[in-house]
Amino acid sequence: MNELINTKGLKKVYSTDEIETTALAGVNLQVNTGEFVAIMGPSGCGKTTMLNLLGLLDNPSHGEFFFLGQEVSVFGERKRAEIRKENIGFVFQSFNLIDELTVYENIELPLIYLKYSAAERRKRVEEVMVQMKIMHRRNHFPQQLSGGQQQRVAISRAVVAKPKLILADEPTGNLDSANGEEVMSLLSELNEKGTTVIMVTHSPVDAAYAQRVIHLFDGQIVSENIHRRETIL
Repeated sequence: MNELINTKGLKKVYSTDEIETTALAGVNLQVNTGEFVAIMGPSGCGKTTMLNLLGLLDNPSHGEFFFLGQEVSVFGERKRAEIRKENIGFVFQSFNLIDELTVYENIELPLIYLKYSAAERRKRVEEVMVQMKIMHRRNHFPQQLSGGQQQRVAISRAVVAKPKLILADEPTGNLDSANGEEVMSLLSELNEKGTTVIMVTHSPVDAAYAQRVIHLFDGQIVSENIHRRETIL
């Protein structure tokens, strides 16, 4: 497998005039292309900070972060945004859809930012809507959809540009168990087709879909479990 992510001594410190808070305290993590990794731990342990750093939404205070062989922690926001747009898709607990846009338009948005032609945008959006079984909702607005349908749209938007990595932050947190299971099956299916998935979750049920489960505590990796895929599906 090719190495997608490698962090060395990754540390994130938030400072104010009165207090300094260490959110991550020297994390060493390697993720290969095609892996499905779950990150677990109690609230405040650094999971979301970790996801923000891996998604190039923030820079570490110390340490090194290699993404596709490049040391990206030294880059400014413009260069990070360029790499992020081309390689990473995000799925959030709160869906983060734009209410004023239709399902089709929400999914199309990343392709507009990437300057795809209208014909290529239409082709890709329709392909992913068929894959996610939401073609019949293409002209609906987010508030006309159930939570499970909204998360399908969010996943569609995350994968429409065919990113190398999907970062999912509590993707089933706002869903009932049936819709949650459906969303996890979709992420698992995407992973089986070659997309790397890193997911933050509190749910042992969701974590069981991953091949590797990493436990964070006080900003550090304290344990790691390997799952055999055939024993959990």
